Amino acid sequence: MLKKIKYALIAVFLFAGVLAGAQEKSPVFNMITVNGVITAPTAKYIAAAIEEAQKENAQGLIILLDTPGGMDTAMRDIAKSILNAPLPVIVYVSPSGARAASAGVIITEAAHIAAMAPGTNIGAAHPVTIGLGGSAGEKDKTMTEKIENDAAAYARSIAKTRGRSEEWVEKAVRKSESITAEEALKLRVIDYVATDVAKLLAAIDQKEVTLIGGKRMLSTQNAVIKDKKMGTRQGILSAISDPNISYILLLIGLAGLYFELSTPGAILPGVIGGISLLLAFFGLSTLPVNYAGILLIVFGVILFIAEIKVMSHGMLTVGGIISLIMGSVLLFDTPEPALRLSFQVLIPAVAVASGFFIVIILLAVKAQMRKHFTGAEAMIDAEAEVVKDIDHEGEVFILGEYWKATSAAPVRKGAKVRVTKVDGMKLIVEEIKK
Repeated sequence: MLKKIKYALIAVFLFAGVLAGAQEKSPVFNMITVNGVITAPTAKYIAAAIEEAQKENAQGLIILLDTPGGMDTAMRDIAKSILNAPLPVIVYVSPSGARAASAGVIITEAAHIAAMAPGTNIGAAHPVTIGLGGSAGEKDKTMTEKIENDAAAYARSIAKTRGRSEEWVEKAVRKSESITAEEALKLRVIDYVATDVAKLLAAIDQKEVTLIGGKRMLSTQNAVIKDKKMGTRQGILSAISDPNISYILLLIGLAGLYFELSTPGAILPGVIGGISLLLAFFGLSTLPVNYAGILLIVFGVILFIAEIKVMSHGMLTVGGIISLIMGSVLLFDTPEPALRLSFQVLIPAVAVASGFFIVIILLAVKAQMRKHFTGAEAMIDAEAEVVKDIDHEGEVFILGEYWKATSAAPVRKGAKVRVTKVDGMKLIVEEIKK
């Protein structure tokens, strides 16, 4: 009986060991989500995710992608990270309704495995120029052609490396062509169309991919997915790099400093304004900024401040509002929609900022116009009683104090007088006629 129990326990332990061994051998895939405009922080985030997946000995990295496009430099950094990744990188355009537009095309094509969910689209990768000048003239036309040819060659080289359609990616660059997930699969732009990550992993099981170090066979059976959420620091940096967020932070920063300068000693608005400005400068440093736009916005704030000091009957305020609007429109100098300021943000932000400045101006002007209740100014037009005859010089009692006083005409003791001027420690008065 004891032998049977002994053998049963051994069998249980062996079975548990087999299960544990099987669980340990389950392949692990890290997964991140890239949703929004492609900027420098996005490139750093993906590079860090690849490095982390390697350190954790993950079988691969899955990138859930949904982007309208973004910065060319950031896109190239991401493509470089993926092309040189020591482990398979799977770019999956998901969920349904997502897109891989503009820079997203190159990122998708750079992946070892490119996949899309039904109801997604890819394309419109035509490069855009960024600068202060317009697009007219032979010189600008030549520069545009150079940029386009460079982008087309870059896209074709990546597609060739991954064995995908070079012809289509060139059309996406030169003609801004865009296609659905099903069309992309048919044209060999991507490798798979899958409804979710689980089905995608099932489809790529035992697929061979080529890495920098050689070929590797993917094993995805019973794969474990580790969803790596963006860290707080990275999330803040990515959010700040959004053109709309950077713009709002810039306005908050300028408004805070303006409030501090107009009402010294408030402290809190100045602190908030300073922090907001520093964050805005970081965000703007990662975006295609037109510095003429920043100068116009700053000039607008200067005009608002000048309105407090100089009574222009509202002309400086009108100039400040116009300068603020023009600066906001010109702030991001790029035809790339993903990097432009949204009018849904611009119009309310300008309205709120202008309203804030106008209210502060009105309060400041009202405070300046208000009658003084302390100091020498408070005695102007105040009523006093003559306590010593004023014959060229006398004495009056006003606001609980005795003052030397002079008058153009003699005034008898007990008469009421009005203060017309304060001259040092002497009051100039005139008699109040009944």
